Amino acid sequence: MSKVELSKKLDLERIIFIGRTFEEYLDMFSLSVEKLEGKKILDCPAGACSFTASGNKIGLDITACDIAYYHSVEDLEMKGLQDIEHAMEHIEKVKDNYVWDYFNDIDDLRGHRLHALKDCSNNRKEISEKYIPVTLPTLPFKDNEFDIIFSAHFLFMYADRLDYQFHMKTLNELLRVSSDEICIFPLVDLEGKRYEHLDELILYLTDKGCTVEEVKVGYEFQVNADSMLKIKKCN
Repeated sequence: MSKVELSKKLDLERIIFIGRTFEEYLDMFSLSVEKLEGKKILDCPAGACSFTASGNKIGLDITACDIAYYHSVEDLEMKGLQDIEHAMEHIEKVKDNYVWDYFNDIDDLRGHRLHALKDCSNNRKEISEKYIPVTLPTLPFKDNEFDIIFSAHFLFMYADRLDYQFHMKTLNELLRVSSDEICIFPLVDLEGKRYEHLDELILYLTDKGCTVEEVKVGYEFQVNADSMLKIKKCN
């Protein structure tokens, strides 16, 4: 690892390495496999999600990027197992903050998270070139390199830690590397409150010539986390 990478590398203990399954992505973003076929897709940041792993196995062209990928597969898998158990303990204490329709109970949720982690870890060993370490708000990709970008459970969620300027810079970078569409889920912070600067960001994107929609989706686990932002880039 170069000195530059070392300087960018986030300490492993500060990373929360938990991910969603391919099927969850389809529901979070109201997707069908048919819509994704023939597209070059980026998952940013992808964490321990199995979207890339499962998608590439059925012939889709998906790349994952995350600051976590500066770390080894083995270290991240162990951290992921610890994070899943910690998350289950926390959710058990605050069950009322979640909607228990998609998952039957804590054990079912744990199974989904473990499945995503295993698939992500195994796939990263098989095709490591599809898992790119990055440090947002900058990306190492070409202009218009991807047709569609999906960003789940990062932007907007951590409004208490990531300021408005970070969100702006990250969105501009996503716009730079996308040729068509960006989808962000959800639109609430960790307390289930709508991101306070969302209207300001939508106005900014609209002024840049983008078409922006808030779209209800058929997925809600965290209370109020049932909408995505769909940004269509002006060509």
